[in-house]
Amino acid sequence: MINEVIGWIGAALFAICALPQAVKTFKTKKADDLSWLFLLLWFFGEIFTFIYLIIDDLKLNTTHFPLYINYVFNTLIVVYLMYAKKHYKSKNVIKKIPVNKAA
Repeated sequence: MINEVIGWIGAALFAICALPQAVKTFKTKKADDLSWLFLLLWFFGEIFTFIYLIIDDLKLNTTHFPLYINYVFNTLIVVYLMYAKKHYKSKNVIKKIPVNKAA
């Protein structure tokens, strides 16, 4: 029983750890600082580990619902961040400062 509670707490914490970044990206519509390599490694890490978990659970005739929720939620977040990286326009605009030539 305590093991299950610890699993749910850990899965919830892992699932929400990327939420602040997703919210910030959504609000600012800026994803320039997100590395494509980071996003792709994160995405494929989630997918392959989730597949491994499902196959292992089928073999052992068990389920790890906290981990399922974690992997699904994190996969949705990383997919959104990849979408944002691809579609949000860069906001790196350099403002020109007028130069006083009389000086």
